[in-house]
Amino acid sequence: MNANRIVKSLSGRLKVGGILLVVLVIGLAVSAVIPFLIQLLWGWVVPDLFPGAVAQGLVAGSISWYTAFKLSILLLVFGIVASQYGK
Repeated sequence: MNANRIVKSLSGRLKVGGILLVVLVIGLAVSAVIPFLIQLLWGWVVPDLFPGAVAQGLVAGSISWYTAFKLSILLLVFGIVASQYGK
């Protein structure tokens, strides 16, 4: 009887731990993919939109992974603020 209670308690904890692990893995995957997409889109779109500014060095034609990561954090903050105040 006592062993059944322990097994049920452990299985409940493992389910919660498994869910947290899945959420963590998905979060890490998204945090790796989004900067890649930002960097890819920046290099594809910005030089075509602003060729003169890129040629003069006013706008970067390509960005680093770190800059793309910072830009993704900025976009996340803007999205959170917009969702809070856009209601």
